[in-house]
Amino acid sequence: MEIRARELQTRTHMSIPHRKKLASILAFREIGIFIALLLLAFGFALTIPNFGTIDNLSVVIRQFSFIAIVALGQTLVLITGGIDLSVGAVGGLTGILSAWLMVNTSINPWICICLGMLAGMLCGLINAVLVTKIGLNPFVVTLGTMQIFSGLIMVITQGWAIVRLPECVFVLGRGSLIGIPMPIVIMVTISFMIDFMLWHSVFGRHLYATGGNEEAARLVGIRTDLIKGMAYILSGLLASVAGIVMVARLTSGQPTVGDNWVLPSVAAAVIGGTALSGGEGTVFGTILGAALMGVLSNAIVLAGVSPYWQNVIIGIALLLAVIIDILRNKLGSRV
Repeated sequence: MEIRARELQTRTHMSIPHRKKLASILAFREIGIFIALLLLAFGFALTIPNFGTIDNLSVVIRQFSFIAIVALGQTLVLITGGIDLSVGAVGGLTGILSAWLMVNTSINPWICICLGMLAGMLCGLINAVLVTKIGLNPFVVTLGTMQIFSGLIMVITQGWAIVRLPECVFVLGRGSLIGIPMPIVIMVTISFMIDFMLWHSVFGRHLYATGGNEEAARLVGIRTDLIKGMAYILSGLLASVAGIVMVARLTSGQPTVGDNWVLPSVAAAVIGGTALSGGEGTVFGTILGAALMGVLSNAIVLAGVSPYWQNVIIGIALLLAVIIDILRNKLGSRV
């Protein structure tokens, strides 16, 4: 019995370094995603014609910038331990509202855009109140509000696009700054602002504390309901920015704007290292996750593969990211 106990103890001690090593590798997921992104881009550039051209790479970055903006708001909510399934509907609704106001009223177009962003914050506030004050499950709440906001889009548009928008707003979607497309400029600007907020503000520290252990955060005096509510409001705001910029990109208010943003926004955040259990997540990781999906989507189109495979790939990537997150948590708890 003593010999067997010693053998088990020896095996346990020998396994700890391996667990630590594997846990450290999983912890630096951002580095792995960055390397995978470079390898994928390099491989596609060698095998798919026109993928590696400057024009195409600019298109890729411009395309995933919309998902990245929405995913940054999703990241804030996920850090608190919640989820926002209404981001696509919020983006579509606020874009449509802005477009409708521009066409059907004499209000200055830029004020219409501001009103659209305020509407996005209001949508986030509705989610926040239902989750924090009434105590409903975030998944159920945002699933319900997603249907409500999507229905309002159809009520406003009757299924028709809103056209003849003022040309001055097209600069948001089609313009450039020192040669850089405006959607990319907006994405980068928002990324720096969110990153600074997360790492250099009291709100950022309280956000991580709330997601890491809400009860402990409440006991030390953090107003966890307010923190979670602010996360939903910011998520609505960022979704509205993406929706309005997309409307400017399309030069019309399309009822389908934002329809396919929910799964990619969650996938980009989770692939980038944001924990579904809360308390973890970075701006850089989310951007990398969005970029990875953007590269895959573009490669599918250029390779002549059916675009319907895009959802399959995003779903597989999300499942793999969740599995890695579970393994990382289990290994971290054992070390």
